Amino acid sequence: MKQPNPVQGYKVDKSAIINLEKGKIPPQATDLEEVVLGAMMIDKKGVDEVIDILSADAFYKEAHKHIFESIFKLFENSEPVDLLTVSSQLKKDQKLDMIGGDFYLISLTQRVSSSAHIEFHARIILQKYIQRSLIKISNEIIEDAYDETQDVFDLLDTAEAKLYEVTQGNVKKSTESAQSLVIQAKKKIEEISNKEGMSGIPSGFDKLDKLTSGWQPSDLVIVAARPGMGKTAFTLTMARNVAVESNIPVAFFSLEMSSVQLITRLISSETGLSSEKLRTGKLEKHEWEQLNVKVKTLEKAPLFIDDTPSLSIFDLRAKARRLASQYGIKMIMIDYLQLMTAGGSQKGGNREQEISMISRNLKALAKELSVPVIALSQLSRAVETRGGSKRPLLSDLRESGAIEQDADIVSFIYRPEYYKIDEWDDEERSPTEGQGEFIVAKHRNGGLENIRLKFIGHLGKFDNLDDFDTPFGEFHSKMNEAANDNTFSPDNFPSASDAFGGPEDDGVPF
Repeated sequence: MKQPNPVQGYKVDKSAIINLEKGKIPPQATDLEEVVLGAMMIDKKGVDEVIDILSADAFYKEAHKHIFESIFKLFENSEPVDLLTVSSQLKKDQKLDMIGGDFYLISLTQRVSSSAHIEFHARIILQKYIQRSLIKISNEIIEDAYDETQDVFDLLDTAEAKLYEVTQGNVKKSTESAQSLVIQAKKKIEEISNKEGMSGIPSGFDKLDKLTSGWQPSDLVIVAARPGMGKTAFTLTMARNVAVESNIPVAFFSLEMSSVQLITRLISSETGLSSEKLRTGKLEKHEWEQLNVKVKTLEKAPLFIDDTPSLSIFDLRAKARRLASQYGIKMIMIDYLQLMTAGGSQKGGNREQEISMISRNLKALAKELSVPVIALSQLSRAVETRGGSKRPLLSDLRESGAIEQDADIVSFIYRPEYYKIDEWDDEERSPTEGQGEFIVAKHRNGGLENIRLKFIGHLGKFDNLDDFDTPFGEFHSKMNEAANDNTFSPDNFPSASDAFGGPEDDGVPF
């Protein structure tokens, strides 16, 4: 007898069957998770190869997360990783029964015979984790986008920040224990001790680098000065030193000058041709050759300039993240802070609140990307009205005390020559011509110092001030040269007026 069709008489929804067959489940690779964990327990080489690639969150099954956490604890404590030690660690953590007991651990080790291809398998597990993270972030973005109370620019910033975290492979970390932080700190100290030179990014100014040991990751550095002191010249010189001399990628955000103007000033600094000659284009044949030869080093430098006017802090953070992702920038420079806008929902407050918000966000950006952020800032007119020395003070920072609070380093540029002050206010009373002072007024992790630099106005650059840059230094330099080559003669030395810039006096012994 023919059996009746159980669905006969009913209308079948084919689309429902298709949807059921293609039911959406989170991306996962549990079979590879089992293989990787098993290989880690039977072969130490397997642990070494994937311990830096994976985290507990990368595993889909809860049991696998607990097993990896136990393996990681053993690895951190420099203890052997095998079936027995992992079982013992799970017992300590009271999680052995949660993962299925010793039987489940044994079954994992029986699935593999070696740690071959373990890194490839770990990469696939990581890919699945990234896919799950993207799905989670997308759902959060959709939910927030339907919320009419959300500011659209804040929403964009949050979404981009979350996506950047996934791109960097470090989705937000939870609170870390003192033990893990001490291990990280020790590792960093060891790296610094084994590394030649300084721990941070060199500025190219010797005394400054000695004081700071280079610009440190996550630091916000404020360089403030009155107009005409050479803020842009200083940061451009530093950007050139970092990008050309050290080949370290630098991002320069200029809100005041165009990118072509900035690169022309850099060309002047690099070639030794004055800005005026480059601006007019009146170069001799040998100067064209000089330009073509010396500009090649600048062409190859990993320097990225953005001259977007009235840049908002939201746009800056978005651009910086992209540059960090695409080009691996290690330093960000901003010229200058007061020309930035808040953007987003922060509009409408007074200027002091806006500047405070911008400085907080710059510090947050430095921490997020783990790069030093150098921001230029204007000073108030109180400097000009002050009697005597015009050397800036922390109280002169314009528009907000939050800048001083948020910054790790606050520094000033001071050129007495600009104020028609001919001598430094020190015991030597040395001439100020062609010199400037870089004043470190706040240094969260180090000392304070006033560092003198050479200022070359026609080239728009700063340089190290050597002892022999002063007339007295030149005098001693010639004495040393004469003593070394046995040509000691009064005719070899400058006169009093040449050496010291004063009237000649034959009666003064040298």
